[in-house]
Amino acid sequence: MSPFKNKITPIIYILLIFALDRKSKIWVLSYLKPKVNIDILPFFKLTYVQNTGAAFGSFQNGNTILIFVSIIILFALIKYRKELFTLGKLASWGWLFIIGGALGNLYDRIFLGSVVDFINFVVWPVFNVADSFITVGAIMLALCILKDEYKKIKSKKKE
Repeated sequence: MSPFKNKITPIIYILLIFALDRKSKIWVLSYLKPKVNIDILPFFKLTYVQNTGAAFGSFQNGNTILIFVSIIILFALIKYRKELFTLGKLASWGWLFIIGGALGNLYDRIFLGSVVDFINFVVWPVFNVADSFITVGAIMLALCILKDEYKKIKSKKKE
């Protein structure tokens, strides 16, 4: 059962996440790309990067396979949304964050041939808004799944 008031609400949130990601990347492509790098703080920069791989630079030049993997993951998340929504609001929001972020990066892969990354904390690989939503969403979802599994184990011990 969805914690959202209607079926349209999750779609609106997903579109807002997608739009935030797109808007940030449009800014990067028009303003940051020609400069490549803007120093903000000693540990934080805005750095234009074309990422043809996945997280942490893995699967470089694997754009085509990553498009298919992204689509499969999106379909799986959509297929199992009802089960995930039963884990509570946090899991539902995590699901939304992952879907919105994944669509943002998928858009880049399909229409730009690579993902636009630009958030650079120097000690961490460069990432983007979509990556942030995916990561936070995955943590939220994982915490809910682990909590649910813990409850199941605890209830079995009582039997």
